[in-house]
Amino acid sequence: MPAQVLVLYFAKSAELTGVKQEEVAAVPTPISSRDLWNLLLRRHPRLCALQDHVVLAVRQEYVAIGDQVLVSLVDGDEVAVVPPLSGG
Repeated sequence: MPAQVLVLYFAKSAELTGVKQEEVAAVPTPISSRDLWNLLLRRHPRLCALQDHVVLAVRQEYVAIGDQVLVSLVDGDEVAVVPPLSGG
C-alpha cells in the first residue's frame, strides 16, 4: 500500500527545489533507495546536480542511493535529502 511521506530538503537541495519540505503522496512501498531518488528527481529535475553526492535519510537513518536498499515506508515517515556539506 502506498505511503504519504514528508520530504525534507537541506542546504543545496532546498536551493534547487525551492522548498524546505513537502508532502509526497502515493509513494510505493517497499521502494529501493534508487527508485525513491528517481521519484524525487521527477518532481524536481534540478536535483540531478546532486546526483552522485547526496544521501537520503529515512526516519533519521542514512540510506545510500547506490546501494539499492529496499526501504519500507509508512504514512508520516520523514525522508531527508542530505547533500554534501561544505566544510572548512
